[in-house]
Amino acid sequence: MEADFIKTIEVVTKKGRILGEDTGIYQVFRSIAYARAPVGELRWKRPQPVEPWEGIYDATLFKTRCPQRLPQEYAPPEDLYNKEFYNNYDFIPVRSENSLHLNIWTPDCREKKKYPVAVWIHGGGFGGGFGFEKEFDGAAYCQRDVILVTINYRLGIFGFFVHPWLCEEDEYGTCGNYGIYDQIAALDWVYENIEDFGGDPENITVFGQSAGGASVRTLVSSSLTGNKIKKAIIQSGIFPSGGIDCSKPEDVMRFGIEFAERAGARSLRELRSMPWEKLLDIYWSYCLEKPQERMGWCHPVVDGILLKDTLEELMKHGLVKDIPYIVGSNADDLVEISGSKNGENMFYDGCIRWCEQREKNSNYPAYLYYFTRRLPGSDDGAFHSAELWYTFGTLGRCWRPMEEHDFALSGQMLDYWTNFMKYGNPNGSSDGVWQAYTKERPYIQDFH
Repeated sequence: MEADFIKTIEVVTKKGRILGEDTGIYQVFRSIAYARAPVGELRWKRPQPVEPWEGIYDATLFKTRCPQRLPQEYAPPEDLYNKEFYNNYDFIPVRSENSLHLNIWTPDCREKKKYPVAVWIHGGGFGGGFGFEKEFDGAAYCQRDVILVTINYRLGIFGFFVHPWLCEEDEYGTCGNYGIYDQIAALDWVYENIEDFGGDPENITVFGQSAGGASVRTLVSSSLTGNKIKKAIIQSGIFPSGGIDCSKPEDVMRFGIEFAERAGARSLRELRSMPWEKLLDIYWSYCLEKPQERMGWCHPVVDGILLKDTLEELMKHGLVKDIPYIVGSNADDLVEISGSKNGENMFYDGCIRWCEQREKNSNYPAYLYYFTRRLPGSDDGAFHSAELWYTFGTLGRCWRPMEEHDFALSGQMLDYWTNFMKYGNPNGSSDGVWQAYTKERPYIQDFH
């Protein structure tokens, strides 16, 4: 798609003028830089703000994704995720460290209606994914008068490296969490600029799935996000004990030390001077050699700044944002990894625990769902990430022989999600079928 052959629209922000695409139904602005490229001396540092620019920033095309390996690079062609999400190279851009970008779909940026804003954080085990995979799109949100923002953030060794060298140079004496700091920088950018795209900065919902859901848990557990998040949705992101949660830096330091040794680096300066391709190769050789250990260090850490304690402890003590939540999981979550058909053990109990804890600490509702639709075309069932086609209304991009029921289910879920983003209630502005979960009335909305 060439910018010369599309209808364009210009928005003026505090940083400068931005050119996007006007589809005639909604507008989309692609790959807007929300932070400076984390290269050279900025590699493994907290994101730095973008300086205002002269001229027009071209946001008509998707540009780059963060350095990572796609499943086809380490898994067989028949791998579930290869076939499901990464089989169309039209949706897979080049890799670059210069990829701290966000994308905006808005119903109409000209009328300044102050639409509700939904900020999406992709999953991928904190080691993969990007904000414009083929299952993500904002058209269905715009049709329901909600702005969708999706983001990239640093991944793997680039986003979660922990090493004594980094702690020594840091003004707070800590390190790690660079990918989460990226998410906060993106949220800050949205809060400061979304009015120019027709959005309401005082009505932002943050939502994500898998590692993106764990990211949402992190953001609502941190004082650094202030009062910017008014609602949150966590999809398959409340992991069981021992899953993706967070650690203390000293508990994962040995992985970073071993990484630097494998790279043959004698200093942080040498590591920063190495091409990202070399660092990615070393990181993935470690991941393939010790796949179970990757999740033990490629995730957020308790750094005393972003996080004061583990996510589990912060939840237990009510130290998360006091706002409405939707949480849920899929019937066969992570079966492809665990090999067990008892998928609810991975997330189901964690979601119930979250709702019951919120009831103890808050008067705001927590809504619980369970996605049990067995997708047509295979025996994979309601697998981890299966609901994404439905919550983004992109079933037409999927290879599966979707049925009329699937499109109706997608419409139902989108209505619930966008109602929640508008009102904090999935039913809309009044009571409806989907009741908040309480211990006395343990209602679970089944999407089947």
